[in-house]
Amino acid sequence: MRSARAFVTHAAVEGLPDPRIAAAVGAYFDLLNAGQEAAWLALFADDAVVHDPVGSLPAEGRAAMPEVWRMLHVAFERVTLEAVHTFYGGNGAAVKWSGRGRSPQGREVEFEGISVFEISEGGKVQTLMTYWDPARMMIELADGS
Repeated sequence: MRSARAFVTHAAVEGLPDPRIAAAVGAYFDLLNAGQEAAWLALFADDAVVHDPVGSLPAEGRAAMPEVWRMLHVAFERVTLEAVHTFYGGNGAAVKWSGRGRSPQGREVEFEGISVFEISEGGKVQTLMTYWDPARMMIELADGS
């Protein structure tokens, strides 16, 4: 049986979810998986910044977010990301996720990463930093292994 002290320590490490942050992060994954581009793009603040290893430079501003969507979908007929574990803290969250994709040629690939979200007071994604290995995924898609 877990002591009250152990519970408090565990909760303090992971953080307690702010409903505004939990809603924004959940919508990010839900809308991406549902293919709802317009609603997904609306999740970002006007001055949002997205760092992803696929792009050589950060995507800056809402006008750049369609390119982020395109980068997430260009190699796939279908792609999904599932939040495996979410850690909340301050004005954001870090999410360990797993992904699955299917290329137009029918090749399947699995990949994983971590995304760190900062959410604005208005509940929009302000900053997104994503860490994963797109080169390995593209190699697997290309050779089918």
